[in-house]
Amino acid sequence: MVFSSLVFLCVFLPVVFLLYYLIPTTGARNILLILASLLFYAYGEPVYILLMLVSVGFNYGFGRLIGRNFHRKQVLILSVILNLGMLFVFKYAGWFVQSVDQFTGLSLPIPALELPIGISFYTFQAMSYVIDVYRGEAAMQKKLRNFCLYISFFPQLIAGPIVKYHDIDAQIENRHADMEEIAKGFRRFTVGLGKKVLISNAMGSVADAIFALDGGELNILSAWIGAVAYLMQIYFDFSGYSDMAIGMGHMFGFHFLENFNYPYISQSIKEFWRRWHISLSTWFKEYLYIPLGGNRKGRARTCLNKIIVFFCTGLWHGANWTFVLWGLFHGCFLLLEDLIPIKKLPRWLKHIYVLLVVLVGFVLFRADTLSQAGDMLANLFAGFDFSQAAMIPAMEQLTPLFLVTLVAAIIAATPIVPKLRASLSAQVKAKLQPVSLVASGVVLLLCLLYLAGGAYNPFIYFRF
Repeated sequence: MVFSSLVFLCVFLPVVFLLYYLIPTTGARNILLILASLLFYAYGEPVYILLMLVSVGFNYGFGRLIGRNFHRKQVLILSVILNLGMLFVFKYAGWFVQSVDQFTGLSLPIPALELPIGISFYTFQAMSYVIDVYRGEAAMQKKLRNFCLYISFFPQLIAGPIVKYHDIDAQIENRHADMEEIAKGFRRFTVGLGKKVLISNAMGSVADAIFALDGGELNILSAWIGAVAYLMQIYFDFSGYSDMAIGMGHMFGFHFLENFNYPYISQSIKEFWRRWHISLSTWFKEYLYIPLGGNRKGRARTCLNKIIVFFCTGLWHGANWTFVLWGLFHGCFLLLEDLIPIKKLPRWLKHIYVLLVVLVGFVLFRADTLSQAGDMLANLFAGFDFSQAAMIPAMEQLTPLFLVTLVAAIIAATPIVPKLRASLSAQVKAKLQPVSLVASGVVLLLCLLYLAGGAYNPFIYFRF
């Protein structure tokens, strides 16, 4: 585990922030951020800090070799093999052996390795650097400490967004954050924290309660409550973390690209993936789909490439067949949209279609087993048992807190508030800035009060 939320918010982040601005030079500030990031990652998992440092070391070395034109292609291949090999050993080896045992009847010993937090994120980030140096899209980094900061920077180390090196190369040694930038970062950070603590956690407690039930205890109402609750939980959990990372980046002078753009307003699954986890979908497009041939080698090859990408997208999320099926499920709908003229449908129908597909997909994503996913989906569409016993789980979750939070979640999942803010004049916006800072402080206080209750609610993507 990483720092508890209260320790991070009340001790770690304020201390690092104050020390950062007491130090006069960017080089010394970078060293402070590296040490803080290593401490952040090592807390509770000191062994795996060595694994991350090994990844930093060999990817830095590969970048230097490629930059010096030393057997460029061979070095690139070796870097990909080592990065994916490390990811396979620590994330997939146990699942792979277990699957082999199930399909063959063998009894091979199953490796019991603890999953290093954030390994998928920093491994993909490191791979993108080496590949971009090979392609000539990023300059070779000569300073090991700069590359270490790029990989280990604590705001986005654990759960992204996946940052490409050439997007922040210049910022590592030349950045500045004035009071306006810091205030902007603080507001963005508190928005993300509020998404996680005030919305995602409330939705998560309902989703956990429903998904913990046996299939026979559910009906159509409780299944829909659980599915909608998880639909909101995962969005506000992950987009909340991304907001916090982007906000903290601003506070230290870094500018990360957006990772979410209101995906639930999409009118196609293709559009959904342009708006959801943008850094991951962009990564797979640039480093897998296009190298496979993209859409340049005929319809059949394009379909195959898309299926491969979404198989890998599902597998990236976890070592479980439910994740693989979730990825393939989305891939199939992308292929279907190439065959069916979905653009001709009414807007409202396209929104319903996307939300239904995404909701069913997230049932697969959330389920621990394919059997549990089957039970949830069966009740989602055919659970017409309205006996008193079957209605109890649904009624227990329909509390005023859940209903109010759900309404707030629906509003926050759409760009209503940004559009209202954009319609205001410059003078009104200037007058509202102090109000927004006070509101951010209130949200922060509410989150601290909630976290003081002692509940441990890690971000969903910490396990990826």
